[in-house]
Amino acid sequence: MRINLVLELLDSPGQLVKALEPISLCGANLVTVIHKRDYKNENGKVPVQLTLEGDQEDLKKVVDRFEELGFTIIEMDGVVRKESITTILFGHIVDQDLRDTMDKINELDGVVIVAFDIKLNGEKESTALINVEADIGKKKMVFDKIAEIAEEKELLVINEV
Repeated sequence: MRINLVLELLDSPGQLVKALEPISLCGANLVTVIHKRDYKNENGKVPVQLTLEGDQEDLKKVVDRFEELGFTIIEMDGVVRKESITTILFGHIVDQDLRDTMDKINELDGVVIVAFDIKLNGEKESTALINVEADIGKKKMVFDKIAEIAEEKELLVINEV
């Protein structure tokens, strides 16, 4: 049996080797690896395409191990599993408990903030660019939660189109 995966890895020394280790340890074989270092996303991660061969149980072990190690599988056998969501908050973000805002987003199942960039304007209102990674189909839930937080904290939300 074969499986095709696309992982997202940090573009730093040792990440590819770390991602390849579980393959043989779980009893699978590596057929193809394509490491696209020229295609970094906004979080500095690069896609790595893998084709693996093995029995179904061994391939499941490899996928489970990738997830345990914190590698994001963005595609499996041509099916996209994760999507990136970007939104902007504007207002008194820091004064409204920045940590609480992040925690409320991260507590959503299958959702994690991967980048949170804030631009401060002295004592005035600030702007935050939030990049979220979510399981496919959860975009509306993420936007609804961010809208709820923004209303509670009197922040303006600008969602991606």
